[in-house]
Amino acid sequence: MNNNSSFWEKQTFLKKADVIIVGAGIVGINAAITLREQSPKSKVIVLERGLLPKGASTRNAGFACFGSMTELIADLKTQNKDEVFNLVEKRWKGLLRLRERVGDENMDYFEHGAYELFASEDLEAFEECQDRILEFNQILKKITGTSEVFQVQRDKAKDYGFKGVQGLIFNQLEGQLHPGKMMQALWTHARSIGVDIITGVEVLGFESGKAGIAVRTANDVIFSGDSVLLATNGFTRRLYPGLAVQPARNQVLITKAVNQLPFKGCFHYQEGYYYFRNVGDRVLLGGGRHLSKLAEETDEFGHTNLIQSALLDLLRNTILPNVEYEIDQWWSGILGVGAQKVPIIKEIENNIFVAVRLGGMGVAIGSLVGEEAAELVLAK
Repeated sequence: MNNNSSFWEKQTFLKKADVIIVGAGIVGINAAITLREQSPKSKVIVLERGLLPKGASTRNAGFACFGSMTELIADLKTQNKDEVFNLVEKRWKGLLRLRERVGDENMDYFEHGAYELFASEDLEAFEECQDRILEFNQILKKITGTSEVFQVQRDKAKDYGFKGVQGLIFNQLEGQLHPGKMMQALWTHARSIGVDIITGVEVLGFESGKAGIAVRTANDVIFSGDSVLLATNGFTRRLYPGLAVQPARNQVLITKAVNQLPFKGCFHYQEGYYYFRNVGDRVLLGGGRHLSKLAEETDEFGHTNLIQSALLDLLRNTILPNVEYEIDQWWSGILGVGAQKVPIIKEIENNIFVAVRLGGMGVAIGSLVGEEAAELVLAK
């Protein structure tokens, strides 16, 4: 309860808000910024369960990507072409919006491009990609204004020292960034325009009444607001179990600096289920949840021997064969996924809204999802 709160706290931190946002990741903060920009007098509070964004916003790999060829081909088997490439366009425009809002220099954004790897067992998929590359490039030119976004490259695999890689497809427009610096810049900007960000607050539920919505927390403090927006992605089912968003854990490692690391850029493998990149002279490698999908459908952080072993095997035998390296750190992040990759942005109860299910593309799509959710709240 708020009974032990001081007069000063009730006049400031606990004063009734126009909008309470649950989740201080990329979606929640972009929504908060948009709300303040479009309604400068509104009181916007963002509640974050962790001391830092808890899910994936500061735990992802820092890929500024919008879809590898094999991933898009896989999507086309379950969705029509318009749906697939409308989402690609949203990802592309979201990346541009993120770069505009944060600034490349503030999040270490580098556009080294990205490569998709094909081993000998992937040659059928490689041939299909080559057959469709002209078709995809024509569509992507309309979206990005750039010709030949995807390009077939074979010799780079040897230049980069990869073992067993038979072909590469290069995407010249993909980039990489520092997720920690990205979120730090977004938080700083949000606070500078009057958004209240309160960390260490776990939300337990909501109670609607004539005075608005009461947000119950594990801290025995109740926040009240006219509207609530959930930007909790992979953790959303803890509050609304019926929503079609499934948590998915991704496990990640990073090496210490590798002497004369031969490559720069982002790399996708097996429909993007594996991914790696350089971070300076380090190698970041993650993924592998397709090896044990059921076990990885969890919102609990942690690691498993199966996936750790697979990542280490890929690093040792394919990415850095015959190269000395040392693992520096492991971590995991929680995504929000579903049978459909289109985000869920809607009102689920009176004045309670959600903006979730980023499909592992939060860096790309999060800015626009946050803005769209804010506009939905403002339109009510």
